[in-house]
Amino acid sequence: MKKRGFAAVICLLLAVALLASGCGGGSAPPAETKKEIVIGGIIDLTGPTGDVGSPYHDGAKAYFEYLNSKGGLDGHPVRLDAIDYAYEIKRAQEAYNRLVKSTGVPAILGWGTGDTEALKSFVAKDEIPYLSGSYSEHLTDIQACPYNFVLAASYTDQARIALKWAKDNWREARAPKLSFVYNNTPFGTSHLEDAKAFAQELGFELVGDEVLDLKTLDATTQMLNLKNKGADFAIIQGTSNLAATVLKDARKLGVETQFIGLNWAFNEKVVSLAGAAANGYIGVVPFAFPGEDVPGMADIKAYLDSKGKEFKDVNQNFVQGWMSAMVMLEGVRLAGDDITGPGIRRGLESLNGFDPAGLGAPVTFTSESHRGSVHVRLAQVQDGGIVYLTDWITYK
Repeated sequence: MKKRGFAAVICLLLAVALLASGCGGGSAPPAETKKEIVIGGIIDLTGPTGDVGSPYHDGAKAYFEYLNSKGGLDGHPVRLDAIDYAYEIKRAQEAYNRLVKSTGVPAILGWGTGDTEALKSFVAKDEIPYLSGSYSEHLTDIQACPYNFVLAASYTDQARIALKWAKDNWREARAPKLSFVYNNTPFGTSHLEDAKAFAQELGFELVGDEVLDLKTLDATTQMLNLKNKGADFAIIQGTSNLAATVLKDARKLGVETQFIGLNWAFNEKVVSLAGAAANGYIGVVPFAFPGEDVPGMADIKAYLDSKGKEFKDVNQNFVQGWMSAMVMLEGVRLAGDDITGPGIRRGLESLNGFDPAGLGAPVTFTSESHRGSVHVRLAQVQDGGIVYLTDWITYK
């Protein structure tokens, strides 16, 4: 009996050993982890556009994290390697060199107009798909910028849409008077020439520009000028801080101009900073606001829930960054096994009416055009809330 018991124990131990070695039960070896895909990022977190750059970066980074929580990109973990360049072109060039030459990223999520335009020749030479937070019309020239992709309506198109809407809703017999309020940077001036020409075609009377620093805290002089000129409309090209200063000083001085802010000058932060002075302010809106009833908001909610956050903890620029990362990584996915600059470019160029589930307008890129969309919505601040005035429209 003892011998039989000892033999049984030996057999049991051998069976366990065979199972553990994979020889006894045919169990499959662990699945191979696919190679991580790293996308570069050049972003302003601490410079003069950091007020909108920080939430944009948070949204882009969040999408990478969310995708990884769902198994990555076709099994590949993804990572955003972002560098803060503080809105300094020289530092953007240094960041670009580090990302491309040292890290070897195949694509980049960029940021400002001045730096994106300064880097365009390097981007073309190095064949690095570059999807920027800038919507400068200059970047839509595919001959000069073959690797730049413009996700939303350009600043020029945004201004045209706003101007056409304003003219269509003008009810007086005289020509409406128009001014432009902007910052003297490539970002601030990128739309001016085209927008002024379009305004004159529509019959606006141009009454001069008002120029402000991005970080200005006093727009009294410029608002007095607007008041004296009797401007009926003014297009603001700036960020949250500049727009809020303009609105507060205009209200203080009794300026009756109808202000219309382009993309970066219209968000929840403007409403928070300007308070009652923001009431009546109109904005060009290429992306959804957090909490809007659109399908894509479910993924953002799931991500925020996982972090113990709510929609009120983020703003529209977060959604903008999220969608930018979504589109870039969809291009990477469509590149298949060719995770190179040219491969990702082909992937992005195969996006035809790509639906971001309501987070923005559908996006189309082709080998002939990297202008992703020409559609926006217009919204207005009413009693401290934001109300849409239009559906998705364009100027044509």
